[in-house]
This record gives sequence, C-alpha cells and structure tokens, in this order.
Amino acid sequence: MEPLSIDGTWCHTPRIHADPRGSFLESYRAADLEESLGHRLDLAQVNCSVSRRGVLRGIHFADVPPGQAKYVTCVSGAVLDVVVDIRAGSPTFGRWESVLLDDESRRGLYVAEGLGHGFLTLSEQATVVYLCSQPFAPAREHGIHPLDPDLGIDWPAGVEPILSDKDAAAPTLKEALDAGLLPDHGACAAHYDDLAASGRDRDPAARGRGRAAPSL
Repeated sequence: MEPLSIDGTWCHTPRIHADPRGSFLESYRAADLEESLGHRLDLAQVNCSVSRRGVLRGIHFADVPPGQAKYVTCVSGAVLDVVVDIRAGSPTFGRWESVLLDDESRRGLYVAEGLGHGFLTLSEQATVVYLCSQPFAPAREHGIHPLDPDLGIDWPAGVEPILSDKDAAAPTLKEALDAGLLPDHGACAAHYDDLAASGRDRDPAARGRGRAAPSL
C-alpha cells in the first residue's frame, strides 16, 4: 500500500504470478488495507460499471459522516482514476492526483470518505469494480464538475469526454464550497478517528497498538 500525496488515498500494486496457464493475483487484502488505515473497510456494497471510451464519471462524493470510502479496481480495459481533495479547510484543498488503473498492472486505489472521485475511460471499453463502505444513498450524494477549469484536472488529450446529464450540470468546486455542499475537513478527521477507535474496540489485541488514523 503506497500513500499518495492526498491524505486518505492509497494505491495498491499487487504481485502478479504468471505461468503458461495465465496469471493469479490478490487484488485486495483486508489486512494490508487495515494496517495502512488503522481500521477495517466495512464492505456494504460492491458496484460494477462498464463504460465505453471517453466516458467520464465523476467527480462524486458523499456527505460525511458517514461518507463512502471506496476501493477501486479496473478489471478490464484502462481508466485514468482521479482523486480530488474537496474537504473544506484541508491544507491540500483543491489538489488532485491521478492513477492509471488497468488490466495489466491490476492496481487498486483506496479513496477515503470526504474525497472526490472520478475516472475517464481510456480503452474501447472498461469494467470498473468498487468496494464501498456504505450503500448508495441518493440524498447524500453530490458531484463537482470534472471539467471545472479552476480545478484544472489534466485529463488526457485526444479523448472526448462523455458526461451524464447529472455530471454535466454539477457545480464547480467554488460553487459547491459557497453552497456549503463540501465535506468539512474537521468532520472528516473526527470520522477517521471514530473509525480507528471502533476498529480497536473490535480487536482487543489492537487496543495497545494505537496506530494513527490518516493524518489531515
């Protein structure tokens, strides 16, 4: 698990074992993620999206608490996956980072609650699977326009973005901030602390270890 520049994001690059039959890998290990986070990812829902080239999904986020943490993999094809720090008051507010997820490297990306997430499909078709900590709740779901010029995400040239009507009508980052839609940095920090504390309560052996939750 490699931490990225935005607190609350980790990239997992698995070891791929190949032989004449094909290949095998462990795309997700709960223990490895828990060691990095300081708490478990409670699996509430698994989503699967199939997108054609150019489809741009995001930037999506949910109210915190409880938010919705995600562990994202691309099981077929290739996408440019993007995380945006939209936590109002965060020292890295407005920063974004991208990771190529594809069916060759088999990377996985963990996105903590309170962060914005989206991806652009680079291959002719791509299948993306998300492990989610909370079920979909429409009333708590929001979006930021992925082409917001002030956000300045460096989407690859030569791929014409295809947005849903909802994503195309999403506010800019500034509009969402002014409207009070964005997760609060302090509320996210408190939520991460609560998750770490609940993890220690469930695991008596961890109570003395005191591993820190993601720093903010």
